[in-house]
Amino acid sequence: MSIRTLSVPRVSRNGGVLRACVGLALVSLLLFGLGYSLLATGIGRLLFPHAAGGSLIQRNGQVVGSSLVAQPFAADRYFQSRPSASHYDPMALAGSNQARTNPELRRRLDQARAAVAAREQVDPGTVPGDLITQSGSGIDPDISPAAARLQLARVARARGIAASEVERVLRAHSELPRFGRYGQARVNVLELNLALDALPTPDRVD
Repeated sequence: MSIRTLSVPRVSRNGGVLRACVGLALVSLLLFGLGYSLLATGIGRLLFPHAAGGSLIQRNGQVVGSSLVAQPFAADRYFQSRPSASHYDPMALAGSNQARTNPELRRRLDQARAAVAAREQVDPGTVPGDLITQSGSGIDPDISPAAARLQLARVARARGIAASEVERVLRAHSELPRFGRYGQARVNVLELNLALDALPTPDRVD
């Protein structure tokens, strides 16, 4: 009888610990896994609706892209984005993962530099690094102002407008480092190209 009386509270105590663990896990999952996510998402949509929605850009009621995601542009009338190891696929974010000592990386950079120099009709030594290197994410939407200025003459020629007009739009879409000291000056390629497409009656070059 004494053995039975000792075994009953032991089982009860273990069952209570199990129930407490399961209860804590469920409460944590619902509170921190679901509740916190819903709360943070709701606050984000309330305070920053554009950013929370993916920073989507619309033209004529159609979504044409996101200011956070780079797109490829092939036509000469457009500024070109940085190269992408993921082919600009947001679902396959990646860099090349090639070390600086990798001969294949050096060969690819040399080829890219020569291609950009030929396209822009400039000396290969003047090509900025961000026009030949791939970002870590593969979808970096920005280029440096220097990389944009290198393409300015080609874009103006292809559009048949004055280079000064393209430069005006470029300056308007150039962003300085945040608070004047954090990050780098940059130009969002998609927003810049859309602004050029939206020019009402551009000045034609004679």
